[in-house]
Amino acid sequence: MDTQLADWAQARPEALEAQKILQRCVHCGFCTATCPTYRVLGDERDSPRGRIYLIKQMLEGHATGRASQEHLDRCLTCRNCETTCPSGVQYGRLADLGRTLMEERVARPWRQRLLRALLREGLTSPLFAHALALGRWVRPLLPASLRAKVVQRRSPGVVSDLSPVGPPSALVFPPSRLPAAAVAALPARRVVLPGGCVQPALLPSIDAATQRILADLRIATLRPEDSGCCGALRHHLADAAGSTRQMQRNAQAWAAPLARQEADAVLMNASGCAVMVAEYGHLLEDTPAAADGRAVSEALQDPISLLMPHAALFAEALAPRAAGWGPMVYHPPCTQQHGLKIRGQVELFLKRLGVNLLPVADAHLCCGSAGTYSILQPEMSQTLRDDKLQKLQAGRPERILSANIGCLTHLEAGTHTPVVHWLEWLDAELNAAADARA
Repeated sequence: MDTQLADWAQARPEALEAQKILQRCVHCGFCTATCPTYRVLGDERDSPRGRIYLIKQMLEGHATGRASQEHLDRCLTCRNCETTCPSGVQYGRLADLGRTLMEERVARPWRQRLLRALLREGLTSPLFAHALALGRWVRPLLPASLRAKVVQRRSPGVVSDLSPVGPPSALVFPPSRLPAAAVAALPARRVVLPGGCVQPALLPSIDAATQRILADLRIATLRPEDSGCCGALRHHLADAAGSTRQMQRNAQAWAAPLARQEADAVLMNASGCAVMVAEYGHLLEDTPAAADGRAVSEALQDPISLLMPHAALFAEALAPRAAGWGPMVYHPPCTQQHGLKIRGQVELFLKRLGVNLLPVADAHLCCGSAGTYSILQPEMSQTLRDDKLQKLQAGRPERILSANIGCLTHLEAGTHTPVVHWLEWLDAELNAAADARA
């Protein structure tokens, strides 16, 4: 797609990058078939192709106003269109660039500016945990829209305190819940497990389950203290400077143990954060943290990459439990399917354990969570969630499993069927199997 940049855009690196992405688009429209908002609204401007045209017009100097901004706001950045696109258009990156540039050129109503500022500052603040605790205390008094966001805390359970310093070979692990002889032959390792911003306060049980499962495989976790939000929240709210500061801080904190060979991977158990971290190498390339950003992106792993090679060990340990499992479904987050390009791996692992995993129609479509989208675009978000839950629950599953905290809490607010992280479920089953053997 030929794009002639306006004078103001020719001096902007963001516009030059957007121009390169636009050149790959051939107007084919394949993306419209898998765009959640276009499927609901039927408006070309609420499709990837339509939004690409809106960004192109802005870069070429055409008049841009609130209507164009609203169409970009309605994009979930689910990146389903990237999976569909035959030309390899990096639409997710283009959408972020377009939003950032449009934010500078179009003034938002004050109520929107206030809400977005509260989300940027509040969700990534150290005070978020205290605000959440207060919200849980007064939850019955909150409006329904807010009450749905304040999920009940699940107990994290006991986490083994493994030494965070020194060579991994010096670590002493607790007894594994997996077959002892096979585990004894595994090399000791350590990975960086970042804390993030929302997940430790909202559902600490996810990180705790992850740590216990990794310890079963003689993998310890390092939790750097001088890190925080991955930067995705500010990034998607068009706060490029704030996001860059967060990414730089994290890259430096996480790359240090990699350089000292105290850890050999950066593990992200929230796929929404993982997609952002995967881009550190590119997003930080012109900053002082460029080398650290590349190191972190290259070391990034999803938990399934560590667990899949040992599926047989988990299946053996859980064999006495498998007969009692009811049918389940797995909701693969968009960030896992279309961002990380990990499709079907968790489902395959669960099936190898003996899980009766029910098929889900249109599993590639977004559930409507998309970070802060469910707060900023509540009507569209709820429409997509209701459609997703209808398809997830069509076979009457015993529970819904997923891999991203945003999806989990969003889906949980609309159903009575238990919704948990697949690692939480695995950890609970390993505990039950160990208790039965004791």
